[in-house]
Amino acid sequence: MSETTIIWDWNGTLLNDLDLCLSSINILLKNRKLPQLDQQSYKEVFSFPIKDYYATIGFDFSKEDFEIPAKEFIDLYDNQVENCALQPATLEVLSFFKRKGIRQFVLSAMKQSMLNHTLKHNNILHFFEGVAGLNDHYAVSKVERGQQLIGKFDIDKSNTWIIGDTNHDFEVAQALGIRCILITDGHQSENRLKQTGCPLISNLQHLINSDLLKM
Repeated sequence: MSETTIIWDWNGTLLNDLDLCLSSINILLKNRKLPQLDQQSYKEVFSFPIKDYYATIGFDFSKEDFEIPAKEFIDLYDNQVENCALQPATLEVLSFFKRKGIRQFVLSAMKQSMLNHTLKHNNILHFFEGVAGLNDHYAVSKVERGQQLIGKFDIDKSNTWIIGDTNHDFEVAQALGIRCILITDGHQSENRLKQTGCPLISNLQHLINSDLLKM
């Protein structure tokens, strides 16, 4: 059997940036006199593509280009992201899989330069063979970058899992032809994640004592 491989999502899966994303989007909404989101409502509406998510919560792109609020959000986010902690048990779980000889990668909708910076800032870059982010801030899709990652590192898709926190991670896994596990304490509600049919975990710690990666 080939080596087991994990392709990690970053935001909301390993990095606990939910509160920052919520506070940042609420600043944009307040400036436009739009209704604020609480954590529950945020987790029910957050989605990809980001432009569709913005439209759902009230942004009117007949009045302003999408790039305007998108840049405002990124500026707010980038200024505070270093204050975000890792999800509980992240270091324990990454270390556990490294000792087991499991290959680990990151595939993120974050801009590549910021992804590299935040992984280094959190002192976990050394756990990963490869790291793939996007070339712009607008988070259109991770599928193409995932295909490049799989090709560059000769990843065997038959024994590979994406671990993420949104239905978009499931969609990416489906497009790449690999399996998926979703964590429910990230950016989308458990109810929404259940609709994918993926195995769900409530936190990263559960990966250590479960048989999910042996399915």
